[in-house]
Amino acid sequence: MRLKEKFDETLTYLESKSKVNEIEKIADEFAIGFAEWCLADFYNSLQTGIDAKADTMEELLEIYKKEKGL
Repeated sequence: MRLKEKFDETLTYLESKSKVNEIEKIADEFAIGFAEWCLADFYNSLQTGIDAKADTMEELLEIYKKEKGL
């Protein structure tokens, strides 16, 4: 199921469909930011020889949210 479809199911019909588009855009921006941050962490670990910050994507996500104040 696509992200937009999940939002459509979650939001009530009383809410504007434009909100779904706004929420989808926010989710996309978050995903892109997280992916860029992960890549930067990976390349930094290759250059410095220091292991990445975490072992799992869930741990990385928590570190990302904490560092970004999310």
